[in-house]
This record gives sequence, structure tokens and C-alpha cells, in this order.
Amino acid sequence: MSSDGVEVETVFIGAGCNRIVNNVSWGACDLVSFGAQNAVAIFSPKTAQILTTLPGHKAVVNCTQWLPSSKDAFKVQHLEQHFLLSGDTDGVIILWEFSLKDRKWKHVLQVPQLHKKGVTCITAIVVSHNVALFASTSSDGTVNIWEMIFPSTIGGDCKLSCLQALSVGTKPMVALSLAELPGSSGHIVLAMGGLDSKVHLYCGERIGKFVHACELKGHTDWIRSLDFSLPIWTNGEKNSLFLVSSSQDRSIRIWKITLNVSSADPKVPCRKEHIGLTSYIEGPLLVAGSSSYQISLESLLIGHEDWVYSVEWQPPSCAAAGENDCYQPLSILSASMDKTMMVWQPERTTGIWVNVVTVGELSHCALGFYGGHWSPSGDSILAHGYGGSFHLWKNIGSDYDNWQPQKVPSGHYAAVSDISWARSGEYILSVSHDQTARIFAPWRNEVGLGDRFYWHEIARPQVHGHDINCIAIIQGKGNHRFVSGADEKVARVFEAPLSFLKTLNHATLEISSFPEDLQGDIQILGANMSALGLSQKPIYVHAANKVSDRNSNDALDTLETIPDAVPVVLTEPPIEEQLAWHTLWPESHKLYGHGNELYSLCCDHQGKLVASSCKAQSAMVAEIWLWQVGSWKAVGRLQSHSLTVTQIEFCWDDSLLLAVSRDRQFSVFSIKRTGADEVSYHLVARQEAHKRIIWTCSWNPFGYEFATGSRDKTVKIWAVVENGSSVKQLMALPQFNSSVTALSWVGRNRSMNHGFLAVGMESGLIELWSLFGRTDGESTALPKFNASLAVRFNPFMCHVSTVQCLAWRNSEESGDGGSLQLGSCGADNCVRVFDIKVD
Repeated sequence: MSSDGVEVETVFIGAGCNRIVNNVSWGACDLVSFGAQNAVAIFSPKTAQILTTLPGHKAVVNCTQWLPSSKDAFKVQHLEQHFLLSGDTDGVIILWEFSLKDRKWKHVLQVPQLHKKGVTCITAIVVSHNVALFASTSSDGTVNIWEMIFPSTIGGDCKLSCLQALSVGTKPMVALSLAELPGSSGHIVLAMGGLDSKVHLYCGERIGKFVHACELKGHTDWIRSLDFSLPIWTNGEKNSLFLVSSSQDRSIRIWKITLNVSSADPKVPCRKEHIGLTSYIEGPLLVAGSSSYQISLESLLIGHEDWVYSVEWQPPSCAAAGENDCYQPLSILSASMDKTMMVWQPERTTGIWVNVVTVGELSHCALGFYGGHWSPSGDSILAHGYGGSFHLWKNIGSDYDNWQPQKVPSGHYAAVSDISWARSGEYILSVSHDQTARIFAPWRNEVGLGDRFYWHEIARPQVHGHDINCIAIIQGKGNHRFVSGADEKVARVFEAPLSFLKTLNHATLEISSFPEDLQGDIQILGANMSALGLSQKPIYVHAANKVSDRNSNDALDTLETIPDAVPVVLTEPPIEEQLAWHTLWPESHKLYGHGNELYSLCCDHQGKLVASSCKAQSAMVAEIWLWQVGSWKAVGRLQSHSLTVTQIEFCWDDSLLLAVSRDRQFSVFSIKRTGADEVSYHLVARQEAHKRIIWTCSWNPFGYEFATGSRDKTVKIWAVVENGSSVKQLMALPQFNSSVTALSWVGRNRSMNHGFLAVGMESGLIELWSLFGRTDGESTALPKFNASLAVRFNPFMCHVSTVQCLAWRNSEESGDGGSLQLGSCGADNCVRVFDIKVD
């Protein structure tokens, strides 16, 4: 997106998946959709990158469904557009259009006639080259069935009509599947299952008129997933269909629906003469128009040790474009809360269904899978887990199955509260209410990707027992260190271990940035989690070799014994299990002093002082503490505010400290070093600056001007004048449409005092303002500022909830040309990095 010579490109999006069943869908276009808080995120399994997030939902996205699905792809191979349905916890369903040609997205429409409560499942089926049906179910006890007619021309409109609304009573349905019944009846069957532990079958036509046909009993707990196969060929005819169901009773059942041969001819018996095993397990008859179908239990699959959240038939493989050439393998993928996915197939000789592949995370971090999905080609399987994470395996064997884990995108699964760039900008560090700190970096060492660098999560330095609210990377020389503050009264200091430094070398290919003597000095290889998950203990280089000698019986996952981490130097982007366990940083100090939960942190530019604040409702608790880096002594307690200090920042030469607060005031303190361990400080100015809470502030990197942003939807520019003894307002930007929650100022040209101010809002939108400062020649004169809107980011690039923090990548002052990088994080669980090119 460009405006006035400023171009914005999204370089990276990191986000975790909502921890909800039915949230993920892998479409025929080979893209995966999932809900990330209120956004619908789209990722490409080929590059392991999130391509975009779709804004539109006002509530958490519960479920997504591609049209055509990979099962129906062979019916509509001419389609220029693919469609995506997404449903949220408010009952809203949105239809999106994806153009295969230009890879662009479009918000088509919001489906009318809302569900009154959250949508829990959407299923769809393509019934002809231009018509599809989809059904949605909700916890309001209704199932709605819709007809969708694809546009006949590119750019044309979809036609949508509601065929029927079914009421299913007080026990809602949570799983749906649609299929065309075999034979020439033209009837559609809808399977639904839910809280009453039965599978209900409804029969209808393409125009609706669905009626309850029968119910299948057998499961003893909630039905969680249903999936119809394509019609099965037997004796040259498509006369049967399989339905697979899974349940919280840990079992999977396969039901066979077979077309009864007409019994009008007396020579043709209605039932087989011989008594086989199937005659004892025949279920009800399903009547659709003039045809009837016999249902029988084909198989009961038992192997999972916990709730089975999803089952899915392997998509068909098509030899040619004709429907007759399409063959669907008899192969089922199941995913369970027991942390495994299984592939089930019938044995060739006996026909008995057996488990042929089991994959899963064996670490104690995964905590189970919410769903599993086949790739359209059937050679990869994807799970999404409790930690918001994806897990992908690909079958790379030619003569035999060989399933290997693959790279996937990753990110936080709760609001991201703060971000900070590394000193030299090699990576961005984020912290979140999902109780983790994560490091994202461009991995320059990837093979076969040309000139493009893809970003990946390369470490998870802190995994904590509290929501983490703020972060500060220690500036200055020496090892990589950061301070984090969480929903506890203690700030914690972490230091990079040797394994991380070597991994970063591989990622950035900048060997020179980490001198050998630094790596020689560091005796800590990694870190282990303590039993209660609150501290991270160092693993020393000389002790790392002893880990493998321990008795293997010690690996029981109890409070007393947690498996040892094995810090490794990563030579390619890590997968979830490595991140969650083997990339921790050791904690070196705890900073005690605050009376409440930590809220804001910052470090000065020399790396000598850290300032911190906590949540407060009185002047005593609202103190800002200053900590000496290294000795970690408290060297100052600055008092000025009566409520929470929301952000603190040092000016470019560290002589002034700016603080803004919920009490609508800002304070500027003068900071001076009087000795090795001593700091003197005094209050220069305190002023009520806005009509509502001040959320954010940022200094001009070239001077003593700063910006403040508030809930009153305004941004004001101020200057410290009269030799640093008072503060005057220079200007206010035009009022914004939403509360201003994040600001970050970057310098472009020192001689002209020119820079950009990034403004993030509660709506999730981001704007870039160009600021020019002019002085009249006298040092005491009030600088004059001109402001103009440089670019308003496309909403498809922005966050869909509050922007929590904006941060420019640390880079040396560049001329008027070149590009800048801006990092952002938001309440929509996303971390984003933008490239901003300026002509």
C-alpha cells in the first residue's frame, strides 16, 4: 500500500490459533484458514508463513470452512475464485472471496439471519459446478441450511438464500457433515451430532425440505466430529456411502449407508439369504423419496486415550478432470486430546480397520490436539493444539510411509502486550498474556527460497506462570539480556545462553556480530523449567553432557521431576516441541520492590538504567523505580503520579525520563549520574495533558520533543524548553476515529528534524504521520512543527483489536531514501513487522 511516496508491505505476521474445535480448514487452494482472536488468518503450508488476516468479525472466530473443500475440489476445477466461510461467538457468519489469479481477498457479505449465540460448526458441499450448500450450527439450538450460487463471471456477485432453519431442541449440535446420497434420487443427507450423544440424519433436496430421517446410537458421550466419504464404488456402481463419527467417549465409529435394491421384483430378495456378521449390526433404514438406504455399523475404532476431537476422510485423488476418475482412499485421520493423530485404514486381506500411522507431540507441553486435517494431496497432516500451536507432518517416503515434522507458522494465543527490538535489530521479542516470551527473526539461512527471507519463531526464552505485561531489552554492549514484568510484583532478568547465540548466528549469517570471546565467556548452555514453572534454572556447558547419563525412569512427568531440557543449536527454524522446551533462557536476577503487578518497563540507550512501574491506585504505589543494570540495585524511586504509569521512555541522550499515566498527566524527570552506583533525579514538569487516560508516549530521536496519545482520541506534540526547565505544547494532530493506544517516533533527517510518528489505535488501525521541525535560529525559541499524514495502513494489513505497542527497528540514521521496519503487537494475538519504503 502506498501514499505520497511511502509504501507499506507486510513482512511478517505471527499469531497462534484460537483454542477451539472446528477452527481450522485446509482448502482446495492449498491454504489453511484459522481464527486468531477476532481475525481470520490465512497461512501457506509451503512457506510456513501467515499471508494475511481478514478483518470483519467483532467477536472471537470459532470456525472456518473453505468452499470448495479439498473433498469437492474435483467438481469445480474451473473456479477462478475460492470462498471461505467464518463464524464467530456472536453468531455472525462472514463470506470471503479469494481470487486465485491475483491472490487478493474480498469481504463478500455478512450472512443474514444470524444465530443468536456462537456458531460452533460450518460444513459445506458443492452439488454442481456453480451451486453449493452449507449448514451452520450454533449453541442456540438451531441449524441453518443455505444455498450459495457461485458468480458466473469474474467479479460477479454470489447469490445466497436460506433454505431452512432446523430447531434441534435444548441439546445443541456441535458437529455437522453434508453429502449427496448415492443413486439417482438427487437427495442430500445432513448428519449432525452433539450433546445428546446420538448421530441424527436429516434428508432433503437441493431446495431444502430437510426432515429427520433416523438416528444412530452407540456413542456414550458428546459427538465431536462427523465426516461423510464420497460415494463408494462397488460392482461398478456408486451405491454406498461411509460416515465416520468421533466422540468424547474416546471411540470412532464408521457407519455404512447402502442403497437398497428395489424389492418390487420378487426375484430380488430384500435381504441377503446368508446370515453374516453385518446382519447383527444393521441399524435403521433411511428413507429418501422413493429410495431407502440400509445403515450398518462398519467398524468401531478404539485406540485414542482421550477425547477424539476430529475425524476426516482423506481427500480424493483425481487421475483426470472427470468425476468418474476420482478415487477416494479408504483412510481416516483422527486427532485427540491425548496429543496424537492417527491414520486408520482397512487391512487389504481382512478388511478390518487398523491404525497404520501415529504421530504426536510426546512432550508434556502439547496438552492435546483440537483438530486434524489432511492436505488436498493427502501427503501431509496438520493438527492444532492447546497451546495455539500448529503441528504438521509430511509423508516423505516413496516406498513406505515416513512421516516427518515440518515447519509451521507460530505465535501467541492470547493478547500480545509488548514488543522490543534487539539492539542491532536482528530479532523482535514479544511478550503476551499467554505467559510466554517469544523471539521472531528472519531466517536467512533457509535453502531453496531464493532472495526472500522468511521470518520464524527462533526461541521462546520465557515460559511463565503469570501473564506477562511488559518487556525491555537491555541496550549497550555485552550479551543479549532482557527484563520482563508480569502479573506479579517482581521483574525478572534473563540472559541469552550459548545455544541461542549460536542459533542466531545460523539465522542471521552475521558471524561478526557475536565475537568468539563473548561465546567463550558464556558458560550457560540453556535453561530448565523449575517444578512449579516460575523460575528457569541454568544448564551449564560442562553439566550438559551429564543429562544423557540420568536414569531413564526419572522422566515421569510429576511436580517433582520435570524432564530435562536439552538445549540445542538450531540449524533450521525450530518446530513447536523444540521451542516449548529447549530454547529457554536462564533467569539471572529478580527485582523486588513494587507493590502490585508490573505494567511498564524501559531501558536507557546506554544500557545502564532500567525504569519500571506497576498497576497503582495511590501515589505511593505509582512510583517509578530505577534499577542499576549489572548490580541490579534500586537506585531511585520517582514519585509524581497518583494512578498507574502506563508508559515510560528515556530521551535520546538519557538526560530526561518521560512518564504518562492513567491520571491524565505526564511527567518529565531530569536524570543525572553522580557516581558509579548513584543517580540524582528531580521532577522537571508535570502537566495534565489530555481529557482521558494517556496510554502512550514517544520521544523524538533528534530532540527534546515528545508525543502523547490518549483515550480522548488525540495525539499532542510537546517540547521541553527553557534549558530543560518546562514543557510547552507545540501542536495537536487532527482527532482520530478511535482511542490512541500506541506511538513510536523514528528519525529520518537530523538536520531538518524530520521523522515519522507511527500511531496505533484501539480499532487496530495504524497510521504514519510525517513530522518536520523548524527552529527560528535561537536555541531558546519554541520549535515549530508541521505534521502531515504520510500513509494510512490498509485494514487488511492492520490488527483487528487494540494496538498494544509499536516499535521501530533500531537502525542508524538513514538518508531520505531507503526503508524502515516497524514492529507492532496487538490484543488480536498478532505480532506484525512492516517494511516502509520512502521515496
